Amino acid sequence: MMFEPLKENIKALLAENATDPKQVMQGICELLKTSVPHYDWVGFYFKNGDKRELRLGPYAGEATEHTIIPFGKGICGQVAESNQNFVVPDVSAQDNYIACSLTVKSEIVIPLFKNGENIGQIDIDSNTPDPFTEKDEQFLEWVNKKVAEIL
Repeated sequence: MMFEPLKENIKALLAENATDPKQVMQGICELLKTSVPHYDWVGFYFKNGDKRELRLGPYAGEATEHTIIPFGKGICGQVAESNQNFVVPDVSAQDNYIACSLTVKSEIVIPLFKNGENIGQIDIDSNTPDPFTEKDEQFLEWVNKKVAEIL
């Protein structure tokens, strides 16, 4: 399974850069984008202070104009309010979807909790229709737990 070796790589990134969370998250984004064939864009969004919006953090993939996302808007904004994983097998079937690229076919967003509070999320776009499984969800939940430890 591709995720087990990635866990070891992420643990190494955490050990090497534990005092620099942004560098760790950037490394995770790049590692996931280059290592998982169906991860075409990987990024972290975080709650923007007291505002009801998310701000783009480290990411790997094409630049996006969606650097600020209001709560409730798009998949990421919905996860900010629901505190639940959101797997979208076909983005064209979503009414409340923010298109970042015409090539994106599916998306997975997993909330990131610190001390029980949803402070952000990892967002992954795929150019492959319906590639995400329960294994992706479990792995990304693990990634977020590890990131929360250094935030």
